Amino acid sequence: MTSDAMVRLKLSCLFLCVIGFSIVTLLCLYLPDKQIAYNIGRLSALNASILLGSHSVQLFHAKKNEEVVIAAVICGNRTSQALVMIKSAIVFRGNSDLRIVVIAEKNIQQEFDETLRDWRLLTNDSFSYEIHSIIFPKEHSDEWRKLFQPCASERLFLPTVLNHLDSILYVDTDTLFLSSIEDVWKHFSQMNSSQLAAMAPEHEDMNVGWYNRFANHPYYGKLGLNSGVMLMNLTRMREFNWISRLAPVLEKYRLYLTWGDQDIINVIFHDHPDKVYVYPCRYNYRSDHCMYMSNCKSAEEDGVAVLHGSRSTFQTNKQPAFRALFNAMSQYQLGSDPVKYLLEASASLLNETTSTNCGRLAPIFTHNMRLMFQTV
Repeated sequence: MTSDAMVRLKLSCLFLCVIGFSIVTLLCLYLPDKQIAYNIGRLSALNASILLGSHSVQLFHAKKNEEVVIAAVICGNRTSQALVMIKSAIVFRGNSDLRIVVIAEKNIQQEFDETLRDWRLLTNDSFSYEIHSIIFPKEHSDEWRKLFQPCASERLFLPTVLNHLDSILYVDTDTLFLSSIEDVWKHFSQMNSSQLAAMAPEHEDMNVGWYNRFANHPYYGKLGLNSGVMLMNLTRMREFNWISRLAPVLEKYRLYLTWGDQDIINVIFHDHPDKVYVYPCRYNYRSDHCMYMSNCKSAEEDGVAVLHGSRSTFQTNKQPAFRALFNAMSQYQLGSDPVKYLLEASASLLNETTSTNCGRLAPIFTHNMRLMFQTV
């Protein structure tokens, strides 16, 4: 190629570059900004997809974490206790999308709203919450309200009160999570298609069982069920016409319902044993499991998942180990180091209770904390 031809080729290329630049400039000046941004965004996404290869699908279509819904009924002077329980659920939420459902008397709803709103800000919106009023059916309203503990029987009506929800993990206010909440929630996937609720046995030992020794009404199985930590498939309960079955049981056994709503639940599952799933005692660990001797093998093997401070063991000196764990969680500040200010604090307080039968089992209470906080 001659030198003149080379010059002409360079001039042609330069001319084309000038024309191309001019066209792009005109487009930038006269076309809508959003359209250009959209096209650039498409090109950027395309380039990212090419660069990332197979990983691009995971990047742009990340799997949503499963939602875990914790529900509690609160009235009277149970506010502070309930908030400690909720705090433990937030601490042990793991990778789940946590939703807190509070069913409470109107005069305490504002306190829950203000506290939970502050905790959301403190934990970078790590959970959502909703607050509902306590509602009893008109028929037997006063009797339902006073059955066993104030407002406790509201849990029986949650399929109607929470008619927008499919499933919940109901917990009494005197409970603490000591393991990932997903550890309990996973049992929904292990229930068969006929089962509508899951609970732990009331006892493990026939010699100290309450239902087998004292109950004057039917109850589930050999030892009955404890309803303090209860997975509830509300959709299936509605299909089972759960609400319509409650009043007949109340009317028939009202003189014998020592434990109120829990007894009614036992009567129903005595008549329909195929409707309930029974999980191990570590998911509803009470002082009965350690006050005389250790009789909860699942807790010995895998640690306590949910601690239930029934019979006021969180507030009294009846069981110092239970009170120690409650105090440690109560004093813990959300957002602070959980190893130093929760795990080590719990271990230190438990160390002061080793003269008691429950206190001697201290490792089972902190086992899952150590695993979750990776200190094992």
